Amino acid sequence: MKYRVTLLKGDGIGPEVTGATCRILAAAGAPIEWEEAPAGGDAMEQFGVPMPEVTLQSIRKNRLGLKGPLMTPKGGGFRSANVTLRQELDLFVGLRPVKTLPNVPGAFPGLDLVLFRENTEDLYAGIEHEVTPGTVVSLKTSTTKAGERISRWAFEYMRYRGRRTIHCCHKAPINPLADGAFLAAFRDVGHEYPFIEQLDIGVDTLSLLLPLDPTRFDVLLLQNLYGDILSDLCAGLAGGLGVVPGANIGSKAAVFEAVHGTAPDIAGKGIANPTALILSGLMMLRHIGLTQQAATIENALLSALEDGAHTGDFGDRSKPTLDTASYVKAIASRLGKEPKTVKPAHAGSSSAVTFARPPKPAAPITMHTLTGLRKEVAGLDVYLDRREGAAETAAHLGKLCEGTPFRLTLISCRGTQVWPRGSIYTECVDYWRARFELREGTTARQQDALALLARVAEHDTVSEYELLRTFDGARGWTLAQGQ
Repeated sequence: MKYRVTLLKGDGIGPEVTGATCRILAAAGAPIEWEEAPAGGDAMEQFGVPMPEVTLQSIRKNRLGLKGPLMTPKGGGFRSANVTLRQELDLFVGLRPVKTLPNVPGAFPGLDLVLFRENTEDLYAGIEHEVTPGTVVSLKTSTTKAGERISRWAFEYMRYRGRRTIHCCHKAPINPLADGAFLAAFRDVGHEYPFIEQLDIGVDTLSLLLPLDPTRFDVLLLQNLYGDILSDLCAGLAGGLGVVPGANIGSKAAVFEAVHGTAPDIAGKGIANPTALILSGLMMLRHIGLTQQAATIENALLSALEDGAHTGDFGDRSKPTLDTASYVKAIASRLGKEPKTVKPAHAGSSSAVTFARPPKPAAPITMHTLTGLRKEVAGLDVYLDRREGAAETAAHLGKLCEGTPFRLTLISCRGTQVWPRGSIYTECVDYWRARFELREGTTARQQDALALLARVAEHDTVSEYELLRTFDGARGWTLAQGQ
């Protein structure tokens, strides 16, 4: 049986490292059939976008992809090709194992850490607005369902690989709703895995502790932005992005990638380091059950590194530097050998399994949020573009809400309360949040809140608005700084 895999060669050194990986997999007898698809610079020339629909369709069909580094054009409003790939295919698991390799200079010998990054939400949702000239708002999205599925994936990964401690990383004191929802989902799913030690840690504390001693950590679970930043930090501790693999996995497809850049300064010179993508290719082989071939290649790679094989970006300078082709030959010549200074990779009991493709969905899948909760309108936040100050704005809005179920309770600017209490030292911009809440002893419907919004809009420039709701009586919004 052959496994058909979509191949994105990438930009810069991409064709060189993907070519090296393909040759190594072929030398080990991996039954892979490649289907090339355009992405990055090639796709821009053909289709005008870095991640065209034809490429997404190829991965949807094959359910597997191997990707070299891609460029995204600067300016012009282009979304990152990598982000597009993850979101369009719902590759919600960002998997980054970080492990010290023989003769690769890293700060911490013996490092063996796994990071899980939620790939589809957070600021990477790309929801931004310039609400007034010079004032931009970015929305951080966080859903319980997304937190639950990445948590369960991480726990299952640990269960089958003997990992026993996981830290959920967050900034819940600052983002109690968004990060708090992620942390709560982690804890809820964690009840199903009492045999795994479950801890949480602030992302700032983690940033302090990782460079001091990352070996104290086993598995890290992070939201999208934190995971993006800290996975690169951990890669640096192991020797750099050139020796660390990566994978993006969903319920219907998986794409394995080099997480380093395109390195255009050395592109075409034949000196690129393919280690990271080779390791990503091994992750792909294991994902489809080709554990024997994966172990054979990994042991050959480790043996070559033990013997001092290296490209120009790493390794013992007393040993000759190899170009890409020679480096690949050094690995291929050691197929069947095992390393002596580190633990060999386990081959498993089978050289192949049947790759059972999951059924193609008939329609987009909706991740329903919690149902059955009592949802009640409790107020309205209206964001206004006004030249007048807080006190004048408060007097104006107080009159507009007379005769409605709502009263004006707060005006804030950039998240800090400026009315009814505030500091004269707070520097404001002409972007005010006015909060209207239910008067005591009253109730309201959604249309009542929208009627108030319409009344305000008759007199002021409304930049945006949010309905305030309670869920089973619990407040569904945060307080302003100083409130």
